[in-house]
Amino acid sequence: MSYDDAISALSSDALKCVKNNYIVGLGSGRAATALVESLGKLIKLKDYKIVGVPTSMQIKLIAEKVGIPLIEADQVNHIDVVFDGADQIDSQKYVIKGGGGALLRENILFSLAKKVVVMADKTKFVKNFTRTVPVEIHPLARSSVIQSLQKLGGKPQIRSLDRGYPFFTENGNIILDCDFGVIKNPKNLSHKIKQTAGVLESGIFLRKPDVIYKAKTGGKFDII
Repeated sequence: MSYDDAISALSSDALKCVKNNYIVGLGSGRAATALVESLGKLIKLKDYKIVGVPTSMQIKLIAEKVGIPLIEADQVNHIDVVFDGADQIDSQKYVIKGGGGALLRENILFSLAKKVVVMADKTKFVKNFTRTVPVEIHPLARSSVIQSLQKLGGKPQIRSLDRGYPFFTENGNIILDCDFGVIKNPKNLSHKIKQTAGVLESGIFLRKPDVIYKAKTGGKFDII
């Protein structure tokens, strides 16, 4: 079952949030890729002066290809709108991110944003979180953080590549994918995770999206 048509359609609709001279945060993943490609077309069509702030090398390369001028997050004091995907969205509108490993940079952009727009297919929507929570940590804190997360009731595993090598983020850190079972109080859990020495970021984002697009089959989508 494919949601590609709906992702493409909603990415075009989401660009209604973009105005001339905007600073636009560019998330990572499938939905963000479709958005960036549509944004490149919009800039050329309307001759907009837009600058993008990428969250990963993956999205940076795509933005460069479609002609979006780029700057880094440390060069701005605000972002007008951020577009990003999500790994899960619960009934309280919290999101889990970090499946692609860019959670630290994505959360920085969320914190700078005047508006956050999240785009995801309907399979990502749940009552309570059930998937693993990515936790970005400093490599030197690996053992101590694993023990701390276990005390919180989690089952952390170091994210690895296909051949068994550890996955390193673009920030030089490692990720623990942590199974907490069904998460009914994500806000409390995220606070506890981030209080742990050596933790750089939790995949449970506490900044809720201002707009959520839900892709459905048949090229249709809902706006929440």
